[in-house]
Amino acid sequence: MGDSVGGGSPDVLENKRSATRYQVLVEIAARQPAVSQGEIADTIGVTSQAVSDYVRDLVESGYVEKGGRGRYEVTKEGVDWLISRTDDLETYLERVNSDVLGSVEVDAAIALDDVAEGREVGLVMRDGVLHANPAGGTATAVTVTSAEAGEAVGIADFEGVVDYDTGTVSVLPVPTVTDDDRPDPDVISAHVPDEELVAVAGTEAYALVSRSGVEPDIRFGTAEGVAEAGMLGLDVLLVAVTDEIPRHTSKLRDSNVPHRVLDSDAF
Repeated sequence: MGDSVGGGSPDVLENKRSATRYQVLVEIAARQPAVSQGEIADTIGVTSQAVSDYVRDLVESGYVEKGGRGRYEVTKEGVDWLISRTDDLETYLERVNSDVLGSVEVDAAIALDDVAEGREVGLVMRDGVLHANPAGGTATAVTVTSAEAGEAVGIADFEGVVDYDTGTVSVLPVPTVTDDDRPDPDVISAHVPDEELVAVAGTEAYALVSRSGVEPDIRFGTAEGVAEAGMLGLDVLLVAVTDEIPRHTSKLRDSNVPHRVLDSDAF
């Protein structure tokens, strides 16, 4: 048998009665003061008689106060009980997310060589894409599928940290169409390194890059795309209309991606 989640299950999950009691109290709190026991029964999937029994128990426990004509209200004691049980559930779910789901999560990587299922591989970042290296690495995972070199392979049971540096974004401002300045397209083609991505934001920027003969790598969703590329270790030249720059640099700051705004003279 596999290991259970550390810390044990919360009280409301110990048995069906505890779980149903919790659900009934939640439904009363959501519907008060005019509470239909039949609607609660339909919602949580038990009989109306069962709901009636639970409501009676909650009233006797001091968690619910009964009024006339089907009116019920959760007492302070009931609210405190709900909060404590809900906190227990949240803590339990956090453990499930981190300890359980994290260990069974399956991701994909590009196989650097042929690899069989169930093999421990190293993880490396190349061109912004995760690669699985059968020769090993500082971060490791276990393959859950087989793959030939160049194919995507499923990986799980991650350990360690993938070692790569964050990329740098260089931002070239482009004047708006109403500005008298007309940048020379040669500044683009002459100074874009082969390994650098080119992104454009704004029609004027797209026109300038297109005239230079360079094909932009990122044209849409550039604020998110450029920031993600930088986070994955890629250098990016962002050619952007001046009024687009604050939106992009704000996203880069939020993502902690190093960036600099260039003057066209720097080219």
